[in-house]
Amino acid sequence: MTLSVTQAVLDGAKLVDLSTSSVRELNAALHALAPDSNETFWKVAHPNGRHAIAAGLDADIDIEIDGPVGYYCAGMNKRGRVVINGNAGVGVGENMMSGFIHVKGDASQSAGATAHGGLLVIDGNASARCGISMKGIDIVVKGSVGHLSAFMGQAGSLVVLGDAGEALGDSLYEARLFVRGTVAGLGADCIEKEMRDEHKALLAEKLKAAGILGEVDIGEFRRYGSARTLYHFHVDNVSSY
Repeated sequence: MTLSVTQAVLDGAKLVDLSTSSVRELNAALHALAPDSNETFWKVAHPNGRHAIAAGLDADIDIEIDGPVGYYCAGMNKRGRVVINGNAGVGVGENMMSGFIHVKGDASQSAGATAHGGLLVIDGNASARCGISMKGIDIVVKGSVGHLSAFMGQAGSLVVLGDAGEALGDSLYEARLFVRGTVAGLGADCIEKEMRDEHKALLAEKLKAAGILGEVDIGEFRRYGSARTLYHFHVDNVSSY
């Protein structure tokens, strides 16, 4: 596999410099990897906020991006492990199927939107609609999340070590929400629920996967979920839809 631009090898990794190479060329090279390829470690230099970097991965590879990224970085990820050494724009990990994404900074709106699986860890804060329409992804945010996070969340979990904005879990289905800080307000059909032992065990599992089990007290978290009153239309609830 070759690119039309010069590549280098750094510390055993394939290095692609986006100051001389295009995102299209990078993604085409990643998509062309053979199942038995030994090119399993890639580094991306000078991303400079470009959009759709490492989108559509379908391989057991590690990618380290050295700097901030734009929209939809690692969107539709399947099996890939992506580390972003900087902030991420709108929709990081959007529609991810499996794998791991680690944002070592803040994330803009709709982080992990519609994602079906995998783990997304955000070291900083996440803006509005984090986990919107999540369908199985696990999201761990070490900072706070903005309004309408987990809106229409169907499955998976959202763990927030900081605070949550207004309308958390609005129109929630069966996604599981854990917040350690203050919740500005709950959305339609989202309620606080009892934190039983099985929920503490589940939370511990997610914190362990994110590499921070033991750094926080599980007893400080509160659990939120669906009241299940909006699953079927009823005229008495019309103002809530």
